Amino acid sequence: MMMKAAFYEGNRTIRVGEGLSVPPRTGEVQIEVSHAGICGTDLHIFHGHMDKRVSFPHVMGHEMSGVIHALGEGVTGYGVGDRVTVMPLSPCGQCPACSAGHNHICQNLKFLGIETPGAFQSLWTVPAFTLHRLPDSLSLEHGAMIEPLAVACHDVRIGEVTSGEYIVVLGGGPIGMLIALVAREAGAKVLISEINPFRLELAKALGLDTINPKEADIVEYVNKQTGMAGADVVFEVTSSAAGAEVMTRLPRTRGRIVVVGIFTQPPKVDLHRFFWRELKMSGARVYEHEDFEKAIQLSASGQLPLDRLITEIYPLERLEEGFRQMESGSSVMKILLKCS
Repeated sequence: MMMKAAFYEGNRTIRVGEGLSVPPRTGEVQIEVSHAGICGTDLHIFHGHMDKRVSFPHVMGHEMSGVIHALGEGVTGYGVGDRVTVMPLSPCGQCPACSAGHNHICQNLKFLGIETPGAFQSLWTVPAFTLHRLPDSLSLEHGAMIEPLAVACHDVRIGEVTSGEYIVVLGGGPIGMLIALVAREAGAKVLISEINPFRLELAKALGLDTINPKEADIVEYVNKQTGMAGADVVFEVTSSAAGAEVMTRLPRTRGRIVVVGIFTQPPKVDLHRFFWRELKMSGARVYEHEDFEKAIQLSASGQLPLDRLITEIYPLERLEEGFRQMESGSSVMKILLKCS
């Protein structure tokens, strides 16, 4: 069967055209993809930073929603027509991390949409174990937001955020904004630090406290807000040297830092501050199944303003335009693609 897909061909080139769909084998399902979100990882692939991990021509994309189109042999618990999203991780099941129950950070992990073809196509074949069912009450547009929301749920869980705590999120992009919303839903008071005017205005419109660190002293502000104690939890989502420098200056004694951003170069970090205040720092990578279920529950509850985070919904043919819009740093939060 023919299907439509967006193919990355290297050198910042995208070709949208027809290709042969992959019939589901034993233990697999074929999904008619409804919507797929453009992620910062997809932009990195487009820029050529991950060419060693992909095969050309490559179909990227991993944030999605859709309807099961066909089942491979041995698949139970799902049927044609079921509404689903995909947790795009394929662990080896045999390495020390998997043996310890940490399949999501498998030492040989394959990420669907990077090491394997992804969701920017009308028919996508994936292992059945990656599926999560979407409730009928949840729109497929919001279903495509489950994967990044699961990232935020995982980050907040790793940070052990509880009601009444003071939280600082460094970076107000899609993941930072979702972390802030999930933390607020947990009962925390949240401050977002961001320099992009559009993101600052959006955060304010969503009822979040904000600060532009280029215009005000964030350490002084946090100390004032907390009676000189400092934040309970700081989430570093900027992947910047400035974020790594300030993240240790914000927490209270025995406060927590969660590193969410991906640093391509090792940053300078004040380890004396860690000693002096007995700080705790955790890395937070992707998600686990419970985070996906939490994200689905939160989305279906209607408690999160997901509509406000979706800036545009483009047809698949406009993927490259979506990348250009993200590159420009313009007024954009999350762009979804209509794939079928």
